[in-house]
Amino acid sequence: MNRNGMANVFISHRKVDVSDAERLAHDVSAAGHAVWFDEWNIAIGDSVVERIDSGLDGTSYLVLCYSSAGIAGPWISREWMSTLHRQLEGCGVRILPVRFGGAAPAILADLRYADLSVDWDIGLAQLLKAIR
Repeated sequence: MNRNGMANVFISHRKVDVSDAERLAHDVSAAGHAVWFDEWNIAIGDSVVERIDSGLDGTSYLVLCYSSAGIAGPWISREWMSTLHRQLEGCGVRILPVRFGGAAPAILADLRYADLSVDWDIGLAQLLKAIR
């Protein structure tokens, strides 16, 4: 949590899902949460690794967006795998899966997800309820 009692939320996504991920980032931000989104937080000339690392460092929730493109990819994989490791080590961080389409990856099969592919508003409301 940040000083205002709102959560620090990291939006993790594949590049192919950037438009849906940015819409989601705007919606979560509009609900009052501090959102880390790569398109907003990594400027020309920045170290990508350094910016992602600092974003993950203060995160309460990693929103893992997936579609038929899955969750395999060099950046998204490092983001959610390192967050899962931190969670298993007892750090106060949670992974919240969000479905834009496709099937849930096997490693997330036991986690309930917010389904934005069927009804964006209902899925968003479920996600925001999980972010406390």
